[in-house]
Amino acid sequence: MIKPSIDAFNKAANGEMEIELYYADQLVPTGELFRAMQRGTIDAVQSDDDSIAAPVDVSVFGGYFPFASRYSLDVPALFNHWGLKEIWEEAYGEVEGVKWLSAGAWDPCHFATKDPIRSLADLKGKRVFTFPTAGKFLTRFGVVPVTLPWEDIEVAMQTGELDGIAWSGITEDYTVGWADVTNYFLTNNISGAWAGSYFANEERWNELPDHLKTLFNLCMDSSHYYRQHWYWAGEAKLRTQGEKLELTSIPDEEWATVEDEALKFWDEIAAKSERNARVVKILKEYNAAMAKAGRPYRYG
Repeated sequence: MIKPSIDAFNKAANGEMEIELYYADQLVPTGELFRAMQRGTIDAVQSDDDSIAAPVDVSVFGGYFPFASRYSLDVPALFNHWGLKEIWEEAYGEVEGVKWLSAGAWDPCHFATKDPIRSLADLKGKRVFTFPTAGKFLTRFGVVPVTLPWEDIEVAMQTGELDGIAWSGITEDYTVGWADVTNYFLTNNISGAWAGSYFANEERWNELPDHLKTLFNLCMDSSHYYRQHWYWAGEAKLRTQGEKLELTSIPDEEWATVEDEALKFWDEIAAKSERNARVVKILKEYNAAMAKAGRPYRYG
């Protein structure tokens, strides 16, 4: 997802600077990315706060915070127009050595599983690869979160170490090969969009002249936009035209209990810090405004 924007940056920089791009876990495990960036082993990272174990209270909202968003556009709206950007700048301003740069959205979070999920009862006991905070929430419904290196997931599904994956939408399931080792895709999602950010080693960022900082900011925005339409198109196309995964659904009235439980989870997270409470307040106000606005912002 990030490659087109980095290729564009390297071309536009015209030899003044070149960014070398690496895959997740290629240099260090994902959970060590933040510390590696602080030390200067890595100059910059694009990931979510939750996965890279960012040492800030708001890291819990990175990745897939349950039901915080319904659509991918909710994420940039929340950051750029509802105050999350300022809160993230505040939080990371307290951490030495790392500069938080920008947040954006990826795909929604769905289950892809070996066995069909048609009720909440079907989730009980399922060993699922997912994000840290999403996993903590899903334990309320009997899910057993499993932490493994990203590149081991396909094999873990084949060997039976995992029963399912709740890491992405259907586009990524097809793109990375997970649709080849799972059979079913649950249309109910636990979040409408992944929320993640760009980060940089502060010293290396400060070394850049302003015109290269501006160029990188433009490329970040370009990458955010690219993901918006790439995933949005892919999710619909593969649900309707994909031939590898059978779609299943949990009835809306049963799934509503999961959404209700998420609000209790929000309140528990809000109680952990004053800053978390501010984030949860914004999420509640935003979602209430979207519901009041009605179509096309919210349906039902």
